[in-house]
Amino acid sequence: MASDLPRYTLRMPKEYLQKIRYIAEENGRSANKEIELMVKQRIKEYEQKNGPINLDDL
Repeated sequence: MASDLPRYTLRMPKEYLQKIRYIAEENGRSANKEIELMVKQRIKEYEQKNGPINLDDL
């Protein structure tokens, strides 16, 4: 299935990726979805502390 979502190459230590894959499997998700969830949670934490990020300002 083709996706219109933008692609982003992420480089990280192999150990981190292995641990993310482990966590993802425990949660019944793909590594990609697990990383997406982690990013979403981090953005939420940031915005709770610093206020919303206005995409029009970027």
